[in-house]
Amino acid sequence: MSTISSDELAAALLETGYCIVPGLVEPATIGALARDLDPVFAATPFGHGDFYGFRTKRFGSVLRRSVHAQGLALEKTILGAVHTILGDACDTIQINVAQGIEIHPGEVRQFPHRDHDMWNGAKGAHEYLVNVIWPLTPFRADNGATQIYPHSHGAEGMSRQEPGEPVIAQCEPGAAICFLGSTAHGAGANLTAEVRRGIVIGYSLGWLKPYENLWLAYPPAVARTFPPELAALAGYVQHRPNLGNHEGQCPSVLLGDSIPGYLRAIDALKPDQAAMVAEFAGQERLAR
Repeated sequence: MSTISSDELAAALLETGYCIVPGLVEPATIGALARDLDPVFAATPFGHGDFYGFRTKRFGSVLRRSVHAQGLALEKTILGAVHTILGDACDTIQINVAQGIEIHPGEVRQFPHRDHDMWNGAKGAHEYLVNVIWPLTPFRADNGATQIYPHSHGAEGMSRQEPGEPVIAQCEPGAAICFLGSTAHGAGANLTAEVRRGIVIGYSLGWLKPYENLWLAYPPAVARTFPPELAALAGYVQHRPNLGNHEGQCPSVLLGDSIPGYLRAIDALKPDQAAMVAEFAGQERLAR
């Protein structure tokens, strides 16, 4: 099993833009997850579009489909690295996507892209997200393994005319394929007779609109069954100042046993904002 630390993983991601960690979780855990998702993959139709693919199946809401997926989302080495990379630019992190992906024989290579391009904000000053692909089947060069472009990340990498030559993320179930939102990548072509399966769990800055609509994927009745840390990652936490609130309070209020019919709005400000507002309000009260 892997002995990599969160700090080592974060350093590798910031240096190269990606890191493949073999043996991060037990293969038995991945096997149990794969069995839970078997009927979902079977029932999901093929996608439609040149980006999603015509021979690729995708579905979301993975965290409610298997408790084993919940464990992957909370994997401590990954979360520690994500907090290190994203923490300076946000108050809290969130799940951006938890998606199953199955690439079938005959699928062509995916367009190389950077996932942070789903948002229109300025790029280069900080990262927007960190993605983790967890293979459910072996990833090989000929079956659609993800192709990742080293050093294509960050301001310097994005300034290149071309992203360079990709590496093939070949690895076994139990490995974690980690890469930054600014790292160019894309699925490979599946030239075999077998499917390539995996799930991707992505983490983004908590103030962004996530790729997956978290509150539809995990409504309160579902999120109430999650560990508190996972519920927070799934959107049931407030990001200062006052972002993502419910009736002026943290949305985690919806996960309790007793939910008041009416709530009072309570400030959730950053310390500098709270101090500035308090000073202003104090002066206004003294002037009356």
